[in-house]
Amino acid sequence: MTAATSTADDQLISERVAGGILPRVLTTFDMVAIFVAIVLFITNAAVIQSAGPTAFGWWILGFLVFLIPGAIVTGQLGRMFPGEGSIYLWTNKAFGSFWGFFAGFCAWWPGVLVMVATGTIVLSFLGFVFPTSIGTLDIRIQGIVIAAFIVLSGALSILRFRLTQNIVNLVFVLYGLAILLMGLAGVVWLVGGHAAVTNPLDFGAYAPGAKTGLNFTNWTFFGLVILALLGVEVPLNMGVEIKDARAITRYLLFGSLAVMAAYLLATFGIMVVLPADGSSAQVTAVASVVGIALGDWLGKLVALILAGFFLFITVVYNYSFARLIFVSGLDRRLPAAMSHVNANKVPDNAVWVQTGVAAVFTLLAFDLLPSIGFGGGGPVDVQTKIYDVLQAAVTVIWCISMVILFIDVLIIIRRFSGAFEATKLANPPIFYLSSLLGGLAAFIGIVATLSGAWTPLIPNDSGSLTILGATIAYGAWFYWIAGIAAASLVAGAILYLLGQRSERAGQLEASPGSG
Repeated sequence: MTAATSTADDQLISERVAGGILPRVLTTFDMVAIFVAIVLFITNAAVIQSAGPTAFGWWILGFLVFLIPGAIVTGQLGRMFPGEGSIYLWTNKAFGSFWGFFAGFCAWWPGVLVMVATGTIVLSFLGFVFPTSIGTLDIRIQGIVIAAFIVLSGALSILRFRLTQNIVNLVFVLYGLAILLMGLAGVVWLVGGHAAVTNPLDFGAYAPGAKTGLNFTNWTFFGLVILALLGVEVPLNMGVEIKDARAITRYLLFGSLAVMAAYLLATFGIMVVLPADGSSAQVTAVASVVGIALGDWLGKLVALILAGFFLFITVVYNYSFARLIFVSGLDRRLPAAMSHVNANKVPDNAVWVQTGVAAVFTLLAFDLLPSIGFGGGGPVDVQTKIYDVLQAAVTVIWCISMVILFIDVLIIIRRFSGAFEATKLANPPIFYLSSLLGGLAAFIGIVATLSGAWTPLIPNDSGSLTILGATIAYGAWFYWIAGIAAASLVAGAILYLLGQRSERAGQLEASPGSG
């Protein structure tokens, strides 16, 4: 495979030097493990249960219009420009420095929010196993513990990359076994003579006129599916660290297949064993289904495996998203100190800055917000509210970056037509269709996420309007999610402007006769 090359004038500094700083250590298996860690939040298989049998329909729709188009577009851009920083690099190629930084920020900031959410999930599973101790922790103590998880993830992220990745790979294998047990739980339940609590073969439920039908009235489920499938481009934040360029298309193929199979398998197990009520919507339902069908001890073992996996998801998010800070430092969009690497050849300053931001945000969410009334309720209710708000904000911001990604490919295959012809995975109409489907899906995901509260604990009933049968509601949920998203985008623009001032100041100091 021949990657595209740019002229010296349009190449970023990071394109020229990152490959000489960071070692090539990642194999296809590593990339698949990273892809699954980023994309496959198996807890989403529990949250979508309120869709009834049509949960499978929403999954398949999401695979067809978002995951697969995203993989096609990412594969092509990765073949053309397999550098460090993925969407940051590609948007620079398509639209220039401001939009490149902005798209990179929209892809980076969700990583910080997800690190908070993964810590919440770890505590949820530990609380499932130890309900009378960890399960009853005060919300402020939870915040401190989650902040400690994040700091631990930072420490693991700056070790020799091969060592850290080997641990991630091991946990990835255990994660796969746990998901298989979720599907097996559904099979054993039915073979044991129990009736399916929700019949997965009730195709009448798909009818547009049905309560849970595939229609615009239920479109908030589509927003949830989009969230569950975000992250297809993230492994290529480490593009120069891949040993064999063929791993780019291989991880997209095998990773996508693994994600699709896992979500369908876990959804099946929960659907036939647990009622579609509050219990099945809790993230711990993916462990309790194993406990009910296969034995309580096995359910708790799965919960411990999932707690360990989500702890190491935090590590994966930390080291992969820190690469966006690293390349921004190399290109002087952020202070040059962000491009520092330690003796293990890992961007340590970028990791620690990101870790600090995530830890501070955690303490604000778990210690400040409860003190002003947001954290009312028991520990489980508070965990649910914080988790859902953070994940919904992630969906909105990340979807904005995905809209940009789907536009990037159209600009790049025209602007770099020679490089496209040398590396193309498909003919241009495939990319036009992928961009249309994926970009529209991401946009609908944004609106659906803002409109539909994911939990009854946060109302969204101040008002609404109806378009094509879809009710777009607004209220406390809308204001929280839109507020976090808007503040985040403004912060990204301000960071770029500050970076530009710092870069100009550095150039003046370095110019002849200055000082």
